[in-house]
Amino acid sequence: MGALMLAEGAFSEGKYAQKIPVYGGMRRGGDVTVFLRIDNKPIRRTSGIYEPDAVVILDPTLVFHAPVKRGLKERGIAIVNWAENPDNIELGVELETLGILDATQISSEIFGARAIPIVNTILMGAIAKATDWVKLESLLEPIRNSFPGRLGELNIEACRRGYDEVEVL
Repeated sequence: MGALMLAEGAFSEGKYAQKIPVYGGMRRGGDVTVFLRIDNKPIRRTSGIYEPDAVVILDPTLVFHAPVKRGLKERGIAIVNWAENPDNIELGVELETLGILDATQISSEIFGARAIPIVNTILMGAIAKATDWVKLESLLEPIRNSFPGRLGELNIEACRRGYDEVEVL
């Protein structure tokens, strides 16, 4: 859902975007990989991304999971839900940009303690600050459209907190 909202935000800025989800186990909280392309020109390629410019890691335990970091380009970007020392993040390449924030804690503060924290909109805000992919303001309408009413306002707060609290290294 977060990748779709990022794509919609990019569209609103006149960019092109393509989202390709790949689902793992058919259960809530199961593995999900989403390939997202954003460009200023039409996107013709429709395959998965095997040498990503960036990775966004929603679950901090996945930092140590080899498939998450597979193919990440040298001087790439990583945005990570992380509460520990950033020196403990090892993705196998030298990064140009590392954005870290404790999205799990922010989720607890906004949405309450949950077995599966809601971190996607928080990390969308972090992406907006750490990259030039999409502006924060361009994400607000897609969030409102995806989550009407009070839930939408909470997710907008989450997105803004992600933007404000990400530490970009």
